[in-house]
Amino acid sequence: MKNQKFYSGLAIALLACSITFSSCRKNRDKDPKEEPDTEQSTATDNNLAEGTSSDIEAMGSQVAESYTITTYKSTYGNNILSMAPCASVLSNTVAKTYTVDFGTTGCVGTDGRVRTGKLFFDFSGSTPATAIYYRNPGFKLVVTSANYVVDGNAVTINNKTITNTTPAGAPAGTNLTWAVSANISIAKANNGGTVSWSCNRTKELTNTSDPLCYAGQTTAIDWTKAKVKINGTTSGTNAKGESFSATATNLVRDFTCAPDVTKPHRHPFISGTISYTPGSRPVRLIDFGNGACDFNGTITINGQTWSFTLQ
Repeated sequence: MKNQKFYSGLAIALLACSITFSSCRKNRDKDPKEEPDTEQSTATDNNLAEGTSSDIEAMGSQVAESYTITTYKSTYGNNILSMAPCASVLSNTVAKTYTVDFGTTGCVGTDGRVRTGKLFFDFSGSTPATAIYYRNPGFKLVVTSANYVVDGNAVTINNKTITNTTPAGAPAGTNLTWAVSANISIAKANNGGTVSWSCNRTKELTNTSDPLCYAGQTTAIDWTKAKVKINGTTSGTNAKGESFSATATNLVRDFTCAPDVTKPHRHPFISGTISYTPGSRPVRLIDFGNGACDFNGTITINGQTWSFTLQ
């Protein structure tokens, strides 16, 4: 058993926790007497859950690749990243578990998030037993939490499981794939209500042919060079208690893309869509663009389109 210092910059931190909409509504050629459907809180709550769940998976995949946190210890030649260690990792390679502990006073990472509490990762259920790394076919990671809080939002992981579904013995150049399921609840800061969220997703490492990212099963994935595509469904309730469902289609994240130099480990989706339906309202379509490295996107409701910026 070993105890190591952990920088929570989260080299592959995923979707940010909220979206801010601008007022550039288009297509206002409808009946002016018709009340427009502008409900967007479900999108915000969905993205809060997306980001929280994805960040947890990001931490698990990093540590599970090498049982070290050397990626997080790098200085990258950037003073912003040269912060004091703000969490610890306790690994048990015999029990096949590890714990990430953010403490109780507030751990500020290079993604700009403030975290407290603990995350527990267990890969003892992997099949075969020799599948001990995130990159190995059959690797299975089960995640739980204790008093885990992100930016004042209290997160409860009811269950979260990531399974490597890459065929064993797949030829070189085959993209690695994972099945991801999760059921989490988030009590929002300042008594903002509780979001319930569950998902069934597939995740694909799309640049396995790039040796700088993936050089085969004997070498850990370099997530800072990764390009990932996500597909699948989600459902739950927003902070107002209204149910919603959503489908993610070809969401792409390039982890070499970090639009904000002050938050170098915040990597937004740069293309793909999420269509979601809040209650009995019409479908909303979130579009993350065509691959430009930025925080921008659009949301379309009933033919009207707004711009948004990921936060």
